[in-house]
Amino acid sequence: MSISPWIKAARPRTLPLAISTMIVGHSLAASEGTFNWTIAILSVLTAVSLQVLSNFANDYGDSIHGADSEERTGPSRAVQTGVISSGQMKLAIRMTVIITLLLGLVLLYVAFDDLLFRLIFLALGLLAIWAAINYTAGKDPYGYRGKGDISVFVFFGLVTVLGSYFLQTKTMEWIHLFPAIACGSLSVGVLNINNIRDLESDRKAGKDSIPVKIGRKAAIFYHGLLILLAVVSFVLFGIIQSFGWSYKWLFLLAIPLLVYNFIGVKSTVDAEKLDPFLKQLALSSALLFILFSICTIYF
Repeated sequence: MSISPWIKAARPRTLPLAISTMIVGHSLAASEGTFNWTIAILSVLTAVSLQVLSNFANDYGDSIHGADSEERTGPSRAVQTGVISSGQMKLAIRMTVIITLLLGLVLLYVAFDDLLFRLIFLALGLLAIWAAINYTAGKDPYGYRGKGDISVFVFFGLVTVLGSYFLQTKTMEWIHLFPAIACGSLSVGVLNINNIRDLESDRKAGKDSIPVKIGRKAAIFYHGLLILLAVVSFVLFGIIQSFGWSYKWLFLLAIPLLVYNFIGVKSTVDAEKLDPFLKQLALSSALLFILFSICTIYF
């Protein structure tokens, strides 16, 4: 079999967002003079592996539960189209779980000497693996009950930012909740566009996403709130950290891209035309996170 279907199923376009949220946490540690390249690289590789696991499980889960049908407006999926069989995808999921676990164990060995910290982060990692698989796969996927947004906010905001900072410094600072909330909010925003796009096919398949629960109009308002929450969180962080009139605010140059995204999502009626805005928000958010990280470290 060609490798191209597997690359497509891994959804490389989702990786910049996952990686950039990790970079935010590591940059906060680096700005305080604490940084270890080995820890940073291992944590990013673990996050990438976990994201690929989530994508494989989502491809498999939505296909067996009927969300990926011929009526779906988004890009075609590997299991749905038969390019990859459900058996092959299940095997790939198992292999990716093993790779994720191995990377995570090496990371914990390098990052911590304390057994308690290792056990706590191991439990957190196992929970993340469970969440990645059971979002749409399993007998009772929580993504079909409108709880996917909570999972994305926790794991692509709080866990990635605060967790990566803790891996470097072995400490926690309440002020870092603000960039963590910002990262989580925009990550949920990407998921929300996906769910607005697939609203009709999800409703027919019984996938009770947030847009299915509240309707398209309210989901767009919700989308705007997510973007606003992210911007306000970053700004509050800068104010509390006394950025003053400095180059540290340069990351705000990415904000117009978020505004453009909201306007585009709001004005696009045809669900099939929403996919470019999903990509645009993912890349714009990644750009914002990287600019914030650069400003935090170097200015």
